[in-house]
Amino acid sequence: MLAFRNCSLGFLHAPAIRKAAQATPIVVAGVAIARSVRRLAAASQKKLVKTKAEISPKIDPWNAFEKLPLRLEKDPPIPKKVPHEILFGAVSGEEKERGGPKELIVPPKTIKDPYFWIRDDDRKRKDVISHLEAENAYTNYMTHHLRAARENIYQEILSHIQETDVSVPHPRGKYEYYDRTEEGKSYQIHCRKLKSAQQPQEDIFLNENEIAKDKKHCDIYDWDVSPSQTLLAYSADFTGDEEYTLYLKDLSTGKFLQDEIPKTIGRVLFGDEKTLFYATMDESRRTDKVWMHRIGTPNSKDVLLYHEPDSQFDAGFSKSSSKRFLFLSSSSSETEEHWVIDLEEKGSYKKKCVRKREKGVIYEVDHHDKDFYIITNLDKSTNFKLTSIPVEKVGTEAKWEDVFPYDPAIKIDDIHCFSNFIALEGREDGFSQVWIFKPENPKDSRHVIKFQEEAHTVGLSVNEDFGSSVVRITYESFICPRCTYDYDPSDRKLTLLKQQPVPKYDPSLYSSERLEVLARDGKTKIPVSLVYRTDMKSDKPGPVHLYGYGSYEISIEPQFAATRLPLLDRGVTYAIAHVRGGGEMGRSWYESAKYSHKSRTFTDFIDCAKNLIDRKTTTPDLMSIEGRSAGGLLVGAVLNMAPSLFKAGVAGVPFVDVMGTMSDPSIPLTTGEWEEWGNPNTLMAFNDIIKYSPYDNIAKQNYPSLFISGGLFDPRVAYWEPAKWAAKLREYKTDDNPVLLKIDLDSGHFSASDRYR
Repeated sequence: MLAFRNCSLGFLHAPAIRKAAQATPIVVAGVAIARSVRRLAAASQKKLVKTKAEISPKIDPWNAFEKLPLRLEKDPPIPKKVPHEILFGAVSGEEKERGGPKELIVPPKTIKDPYFWIRDDDRKRKDVISHLEAENAYTNYMTHHLRAARENIYQEILSHIQETDVSVPHPRGKYEYYDRTEEGKSYQIHCRKLKSAQQPQEDIFLNENEIAKDKKHCDIYDWDVSPSQTLLAYSADFTGDEEYTLYLKDLSTGKFLQDEIPKTIGRVLFGDEKTLFYATMDESRRTDKVWMHRIGTPNSKDVLLYHEPDSQFDAGFSKSSSKRFLFLSSSSSETEEHWVIDLEEKGSYKKKCVRKREKGVIYEVDHHDKDFYIITNLDKSTNFKLTSIPVEKVGTEAKWEDVFPYDPAIKIDDIHCFSNFIALEGREDGFSQVWIFKPENPKDSRHVIKFQEEAHTVGLSVNEDFGSSVVRITYESFICPRCTYDYDPSDRKLTLLKQQPVPKYDPSLYSSERLEVLARDGKTKIPVSLVYRTDMKSDKPGPVHLYGYGSYEISIEPQFAATRLPLLDRGVTYAIAHVRGGGEMGRSWYESAKYSHKSRTFTDFIDCAKNLIDRKTTTPDLMSIEGRSAGGLLVGAVLNMAPSLFKAGVAGVPFVDVMGTMSDPSIPLTTGEWEEWGNPNTLMAFNDIIKYSPYDNIAKQNYPSLFISGGLFDPRVAYWEPAKWAAKLREYKTDDNPVLLKIDLDSGHFSASDRYR
């Protein structure tokens, strides 16, 4: 299970209310940096700020987000500068941890970092907390006069959210499971009903609102029920640092068991009624061990099933779709190894290696009947192919047989087996797809599930029933809210089960389109997706908010987001630049912007922005940009390279100190990401990364207005990265545009857990 410095596809694409205040660019770019982007709001005929009488009486607009008295500081804090040098290369006593000793730089190189003192691994030092509070107070001051506008937009977003809602039930054994939300309650309610009962009674087996009482943060990461469905296991994090405690509950009595397992990664699976599987992390927060816990026994008696000692690999575990096999995995960005345990062999837990790790070979496994089906990039299959091997031949040198010939035009991402058919997820022509085939006749039966809209997002939903005759999928687009379907492969028909309700939304008012922008290399075509209000589109340049990511092979999909509607309703065009480094156009799209070629991610984004200007879609005075996590790295690099192209920028939990973070193996996730960015303790990677690392390339030049956010307990991108970046930007830049920093002192990488925040 790989953990990345990323978010779940960027916070603009999460429909939950919990992302609302941060997720809508007009809230940030039009309020937090309002002085610089007033034209964005003024471009619309609708009013941005309403009178007090027009605002919903439910919430005091002057106290919607912070409790008064609110600390305000007119001037930004000026942090002290303490001499400090960061070492790169062969540091005495750390050679092994830094990836050496053979390739390390000798003697070590150094970079001065006078703001290094802002780093506090324990998040407790008074001088650091005081500095962060002063940053928040300055941001409060700069945005205080716009609190009514922010509340107004918040209420608009809320008006498009069905606050009391229920998901489509999915079958699992004798029950159907579903989730509910209730108006005014911040968290989900997990429920089930008996399938056989004529008037089934609702059983609330996990109410997150009760668990979250009196807690500033509450993240329920995962849950599972035992095969008899009488026991529940779930994981909870109450700080935002993504370190989860497992709890067990007897659903027949409602009482909690004494079993409690702290410091896990959150993933949890039952083996049988008496066994539970989980994983833990090492000191650098790398998932390195998979355990089996016998219910009712002390944690000290837990059985270690797998240990991954290599600091560049993460351990993981999952079950086959058939539930017969437990898969243990070890993964890096470029290499994978998997082991299988037959759970029908009670008590043995003997594991067999599917294929020993080989540099550059990636594969994933699922089980159907007498065969394992394996997605792999073997034989130079860059976009992956599907192979199979009989179950009894696993652990031997038997060759994997191709199920289909390799097709470089199709990227295969995942597989899910059912008793009578198999589903594949992947991409073709830049869009996500789902294919179905029958294992007894794969070539003739394979077909893609078709939809009317070309620009769409489709994927598998919850499919717990291995014997199901239908596959549950979800579908959405920029304009179409998420739909849940059952697809029957026998007659190739889709049955709509539910479309996400979006109050006060008329899809006929909006349009979307897909452009192709020629990159500066003269041959690469970069897709750009746009959505806008049709009646507000004109031949004249208008406001554009351009979003980008471009790392980890993550695709930023054309998904629906109710939080985006206030932006569109003010005449702003929302655009996504599908730059290289992401996965939109397949694995090669990702691999072409790594290591020494990482700059392609940033130049692609700049080329897309210039194209929108050349098309007269917008102008530099009317364009803002946004990225989150590794997308924040994109924003930072682009603003160093081409600051005059944009009026404002938004960087959420930005990974901007690439040199400092990637040189230090004690920082969480660092060693595992050397295959993503390179190890700057080696000369080649040092020379590559130093060219674009945003914190190290701040120049004495004008910068657009910038809003930066972070989380104190973020384990992926530490709070000190955005904090140091803000301080250094203010020191170097030659303009009066504001740089605002907001650090959430109660959350981590994914912001507040409360859906109303």
